[in-house]
Amino acid sequence: MPPQTILPQKTSRLVQRTPFFYGWVVLAAGTLGIIMTSPGQTYAVSIFTEHFITDLGLSRSLVSTLYAAGTLIGSFALPLVGRLIDRRGSRFMVVVIAALFGLACIFMGLVQGALMLAIGFVSIRMLGQGSLGLVSQNVINQWWQQRRGTVMGLSGVISSLLGLSAFPALINWLIPQVGWRVSYGLLGGLLLLVMVPVGYFFFREQPEAYGLQPDGRSRPSPTDANQFPDHIPAEINWTLPEAMRTSAFWLVGLSAAVVALISTGLFFHMVSLFRDNGLPPTMAAAVYTPVAIATAAATLGSGFLVDRLPLRGVLAASLLLTAVATGMAQFLASTPLALLYGALLGAGTGLVRTIMAVAWAHYFGRAHLGSISGVGSTILIVGAAIGPIPFALARDGLGSYAPAINGLTLLALLLAGASLLMRPPVHPGS
Repeated sequence: MPPQTILPQKTSRLVQRTPFFYGWVVLAAGTLGIIMTSPGQTYAVSIFTEHFITDLGLSRSLVSTLYAAGTLIGSFALPLVGRLIDRRGSRFMVVVIAALFGLACIFMGLVQGALMLAIGFVSIRMLGQGSLGLVSQNVINQWWQQRRGTVMGLSGVISSLLGLSAFPALINWLIPQVGWRVSYGLLGGLLLLVMVPVGYFFFREQPEAYGLQPDGRSRPSPTDANQFPDHIPAEINWTLPEAMRTSAFWLVGLSAAVVALISTGLFFHMVSLFRDNGLPPTMAAAVYTPVAIATAAATLGSGFLVDRLPLRGVLAASLLLTAVATGMAQFLASTPLALLYGALLGAGTGLVRTIMAVAWAHYFGRAHLGSISGVGSTILIVGAAIGPIPFALARDGLGSYAPAINGLTLLALLLAGASLLMRPPVHPGS
């Protein structure tokens, strides 16, 4: 059995005096951190896109290319950010990340051309969509183990609903009042004034450092050899190189990347895809309603499932739902089929969202979670960033989305089968 990490003991009046398990405070603070990634998320940036095009005199294709490049370049920093989280702790890193992200948003309000916009895109995607989300999920994972899926599912639903509704509504209200430049600056100020102090005052490292146990459990006795249900492995802390030598690491990472690739590509080409099926563009907009509902329901439901069932089954379900939705994409001949397609696509996305939030800690422990999840996040983001490309190549080069749809459907089905056969990794020192 590999040696377990012994944490130096710390004292915190806040942790000690909280009348309930402090993990609930961490859950609230971490969920707020995930919500506050919104200024760097596509659903918020998209509201500013027309202003970038009009005010900066840039073409739509150039802005789109800069955004995709910024997403890819920003994702490559996440392994480094993950290692820094492991070394310096979530509390220190969230303050640094939130402060830099706030300054990056202020910078976005000052951009004057393509070069500045490119720098801004790299910054907000790396610091917001990537780093702030990474450190916020990491700190929640540190405080929960047996109920990790449930709390991460709950966090995912809250952050999705508030992020997707509150921030676009706020931005749409702000821009007519003060203009898009000041609006981005105000979002930066919100990060500096809200997220920085929340991270400093409420983020804390592993509960063991404060004499507590994950989930608020009593300290286990030496004779308690198996604290967990059969499908939740006893925690063994893997290093990043050790994790990357397992098939489970790559199967989970690539499966999530394929789901992200497919869903991003289908969303990006939604209007064109529906037009090819004889459906009006308004139907493409209407489909986002069942997508949102199914994503929220699947995120919450999958949280309960991964606490009770082997994670490989939930991963396979995500891939299977995504494969069915992808295969349907070329046969959307009616409104009911289109709405069902949206619900299936949203459900697959919701399931994989929870899986990516819990899988790395579930299989590889918490001691090196930042490093491991940083690499996992990069794999996921790269998949999402290249998502529109195979669909565009098929449509422009072959005149139909069908080749991309059929190929990606088959890939998702193959990965679903492989997921069902996956076994939890066994540490080489066991």
